[in-house]
Amino acid sequence: MLLIKNIGLLATPQGNTVRCGAAQGEIKEYRNASVLVDDRGMIAAIAENGELPEGSDNAEVLDVGGALVTPGLVDAHTHLVFGGWRAHEVPLKIAGASYLDILNAGGGILNTLVNTRKMTEDELFDRSLGFLDEEFNFGVTTVEVKSGYGLNKEAELKQLRVIRRLNDGAKQDVVSTFLGAHAIPDEFKGRADDYIDYLIDEVLPTVCEEKLADFCDVFTESSVFNVEQSRKLLLAAQKMGLPSKIHADEIDPLGGSELAGEIGAVSAEHLIATKDSGIEAMARSKTVACLLPQTSLYLGKPFARARDMITAGVPVAIATDFNPGSCPSLNLQLSMNLGYLRYRLYPEEILTAVTLNAACAIGMGEKVGSAEIGKQADFVIWNTDELPMLFYRMGSNQAKTIIKKGKIYEAH
Repeated sequence: MLLIKNIGLLATPQGNTVRCGAAQGEIKEYRNASVLVDDRGMIAAIAENGELPEGSDNAEVLDVGGALVTPGLVDAHTHLVFGGWRAHEVPLKIAGASYLDILNAGGGILNTLVNTRKMTEDELFDRSLGFLDEEFNFGVTTVEVKSGYGLNKEAELKQLRVIRRLNDGAKQDVVSTFLGAHAIPDEFKGRADDYIDYLIDEVLPTVCEEKLADFCDVFTESSVFNVEQSRKLLLAAQKMGLPSKIHADEIDPLGGSELAGEIGAVSAEHLIATKDSGIEAMARSKTVACLLPQTSLYLGKPFARARDMITAGVPVAIATDFNPGSCPSLNLQLSMNLGYLRYRLYPEEILTAVTLNAACAIGMGEKVGSAEIGKQADFVIWNTDELPMLFYRMGSNQAKTIIKKGKIYEAH
């Protein structure tokens, strides 16, 4: 057993389901606290006011010296299994080329596709494991990873098998999302409907049979997939047992957020250009708005309407969107900073956005995302004793020690 003691402040949301509206900013604060972790890596007891939990007499002791402790961070949106980089596209963007201009010229996702298809499963695994180790150092103990850089059956299954291997080989829990509908490959150029049928008929059945994914996602956007095509794919995936996610309203408000509400998607992601009707639809269905502020920063785009979403009752999560084109950053702490400075959210709302709401967005709310008895002992011990400092300071890794399922790792 492990006793974590002398916690100056243990700050955590509570519950197994999403927190929305005013409740997103309601967190439990334990002062002068201690936590007892059992031999399975689960939280057995929490005490405060200088008391120690019953049964902790013979436990290994970790004295955190009055530091702030929170649940382990959850990154609910990444694309970290890929080949190559796209640094050469930055000068094109500086010269005025848009995301869709680069994509339509064979760059963007299609460039990464070529490099990903070339790599072996082992090569992708080793590279991706390195990314996860880097992100773990920032305090991220649970990660969602999407496919979508293969865009044919063989390469998509290769990516998904890598993601499953990562769940066994990485320190984090890793959740897998099938994003075969990330772009239209050259083999189906001009035939988006046929590509959707190909995914439904040829790829999804194997994905489900081999249990390679936990969710199905689609990029609903101009020059990619329209609402009707997205609905067809996601409903087919739901019938096969895969809950829905949607890349929606990143560039144009085509109706992806409205579709998310209509079909009860677990999350809608990006949402830079979301209209009032999309916010209302997500609020009705309690679809998590998974917002990606570093992508707005990197692309020079507006920031999503996070405050309006919370006011309307939409549960908000914040993630990195780590990928080689529009957000080559694994630092979820920077997303937290931007949530404070650009979304204008309060520290308590952001903490919920990167813990419990993020966990619920990837189907992990019953296991992680809050510090409560019976949940996994996933914690970050911070180089501060107060919550606002996490969102105020920029450019430094404030994680000091990370605990995953009761195992202690020092940040470096």
